[in-house]
Amino acid sequence: MVTFHIEHEDGTRHPIEVPEDMGLSLMEVLKASEYPVLATCGGMALCATCHVEVLEGKDGLGEASDVELDQIDNLPNPTPTSRLACQVRISEELDGAVFKIRGESN
Repeated sequence: MVTFHIEHEDGTRHPIEVPEDMGLSLMEVLKASEYPVLATCGGMALCATCHVEVLEGKDGLGEASDVELDQIDNLPNPTPTSRLACQVRISEELDGAVFKIRGESN
């Protein structure tokens, strides 16, 4: 099992525990956990409505693809640690990571 955290606007952190061997993306886990992630394109890195900021654990994510970087560059509020949750696969490297949901509304 992998445990990572979602940081809320007030600074509190909520842990999410998920099996690492199911082939899920962070976006799928966030949607299943009922977080406000639109994910309009369904995980194809075409809409950036699953924008997250990586607060801790960026090194374990690997490099973003050119397609992902292009979408992030078009966001009104990107950060140096912005990623698209649809492009982040659940793996043991995410254990202990902290994300903040940015999406369209943030």
